[in-house]
Amino acid sequence: MQSVEINWFAYAAPQRFYTLAGRMIPWFAAAALVLALLGLYLGLWLAPTDAQQGQAYRIIFVHVPTAWMSMVIYVAMAFWAGVGLVFNSRLSSMMACALAPTGALMTFLALWTGALWGKPTWGAWWVWDARLTSELVLLFLYIGFMSLHASIDDTRRADRAAGLLALVGVVNVPIIYFSVKWWNTLHQGASITVQGASMAAPMLVGMLVMALAFWGYCIALALMRVRVIMLERERHTAWARDAMGAV
Repeated sequence: MQSVEINWFAYAAPQRFYTLAGRMIPWFAAAALVLALLGLYLGLWLAPTDAQQGQAYRIIFVHVPTAWMSMVIYVAMAFWAGVGLVFNSRLSSMMACALAPTGALMTFLALWTGALWGKPTWGAWWVWDARLTSELVLLFLYIGFMSLHASIDDTRRADRAAGLLALVGVVNVPIIYFSVKWWNTLHQGASITVQGASMAAPMLVGMLVMALAFWGYCIALALMRVRVIMLERERHTAWARDAMGAV
């Protein structure tokens, strides 16, 4: 059999990636919807009631995946921003800009659902816990990235300035992750580690399914947004005018 090699570097051109992203969006969106419905069913109906926290613990099926995604997206944003800085890649910088609003949304949801969880368990909506505070800093980093980029008229200069901020801010991600180990905090430690999981199997499966659902949602949303950014930046080109005319 003859092997088929795909030249992925060809998709570094916005024109080609625009078409590829358009094909991938429905698949990721559909997967996110199906997995979210399955995950909510597992988490809200099949998972047993927690012996200590009662029904309040079920917020983890949204809180934990959004907290994971808030950190993963920031690392991805910083990665693409770094690639854009090093290789002067337009598409990489566009990807970083496309990821920022989704990352900010995930961070906000993580903080909000954490507050809903904290009230019945800690007796307070908010405490200046190390993990909560560093997660709040992450939200400010996302907002700072978007605000700095929007404040500079020249797109290439804006990409470089915001990219540097993203790279500097990435140091906050390990602080969030290891904060419960480095400091004495109210926030509980990780329930899933390399050694295993400290929760019942239905809870674990439901949370992992919801995590996959949020992965699909975030990828679909980022791809939709990067297509819009491409059209905005490439509007002077023939292919972008054709694409806008076809919409």
